[in-house]
Amino acid sequence: MPRPSRKQAILEALANEHRREMVILRSVGARPLDVFILIVGESTMLTLTGIAAGVALLYGLLVVSQPFVLSAFGLFIAIGGLSLHELMLIVVVGLAGALIGVIPGYRIYRCSLADGMTIRL
Repeated sequence: MPRPSRKQAILEALANEHRREMVILRSVGARPLDVFILIVGESTMLTLTGIAAGVALLYGLLVVSQPFVLSAFGLFIAIGGLSLHELMLIVVVGLAGALIGVIPGYRIYRCSLADGMTIRL
């Protein structure tokens, strides 16, 4: 069996730490549904933050580069709002980010407290 790469090892370690955090929440009284909602909410917020940062970066770079492109190449870049197609893509990406959080949320929802309290090597 091939040895996992460093990146895979780091991701696995982070996943184990996250799993243990959720089990600790369960041990102090959080219901499985609460932990599930927490995981899906975290995934959704990360996705929405990424979308907002991407749109802000896009328009920021357009505003900064517009005069340079006009003077250097003679091309005028019109800066307009997001089209309906782009808004629909943003909604699809947001829903996909929320939906992808269901997978780890369900895995943690199924876990018993004993699963997270044992240390895996």
